[in-house]
Amino acid sequence: MSTNTNNLPLPVVCLFGPTAVGKTDLLEELFLQTGEIVSADSMQVYRKMDIGTAKPDKSILERLPHHLIDILSYKTQFNAGDFVNLAEIAVKDIASRGLIPVISGGTAFYFKNFLFGLPPIPRVPEDIRLSLNKRKDKEGLPALRAELFEVDPVTAGRLEAGDSSRILRALEVFMGTGKTLSSFAVSHKPREEYCCLMLGLQRERRELYERINRRVDIMFAKGMVDEVFSLLREGASFDDPGMKGIGYSEFSQLLRDGCYTLENVKEQIKQDSRRYAKRQMTFFKSLPGVEWYHPEENGKIRERIALFLQT
Repeated sequence: MSTNTNNLPLPVVCLFGPTAVGKTDLLEELFLQTGEIVSADSMQVYRKMDIGTAKPDKSILERLPHHLIDILSYKTQFNAGDFVNLAEIAVKDIASRGLIPVISGGTAFYFKNFLFGLPPIPRVPEDIRLSLNKRKDKEGLPALRAELFEVDPVTAGRLEAGDSSRILRALEVFMGTGKTLSSFAVSHKPREEYCCLMLGLQRERRELYERINRRVDIMFAKGMVDEVFSLLREGASFDDPGMKGIGYSEFSQLLRDGCYTLENVKEQIKQDSRRYAKRQMTFFKSLPGVEWYHPEENGKIRERIALFLQT
């Protein structure tokens, strides 16, 4: 791949799909020695959280460089704006070295914001976010969701009842700006500085759910429990941004409820992961111009990428 020298849109391959669909193996097969990966995963940015976030093995990271992995403490907030800003730096760096920039992951909102740009939302003071988190712990998420329906019914109606991060985000925007999140419109026109090939990976639901269940079993066999309790011993809290993700937050119930067991935790992680995969697919299906493939159609995917890079 030649570098972009004529102010033409920079070609970027976006390859995404739900959790456990099989992205990592396909990336190594397609882009070893020809590309580098920009991770679009809201949890893999955190250091010391390896098993529960299903990070690629260190051997894979050595063979195929990944950007935006292991860059933050689990106590640090990371949002879509942070992702877009860092992803742009990484994409331009990769392309400048004659390699293919590939954005890959499962955080669907990151792809939408990279493709269309960020909505013009002013930065909200940190104390508002902290206050809302305390209220959630004290009053419960249903109370805050009811409040969101009062101030921003459009956004509230779009969010699932258990989507705590987005419910809190919508409230903090309203409290910090006096405007609803829905009033900050995202452009429906892709940005002109990038030309993105949008490749989605999908499997039949039963097949995907079996893979999710198997992945969680493997995580526990690899030492998931030790990883979580090691984090807690060094000072991590379930209020930390990194500890709120699937695979970690479920352990909080174990510490609160003496009747709760590790087997309960494992089954809850499986259930939460399956529900998350369903939400991921719903969001990915809403993105325009996506070409869908089964991960085992690697020959077709390779041909499509080659055609894209030739044009």
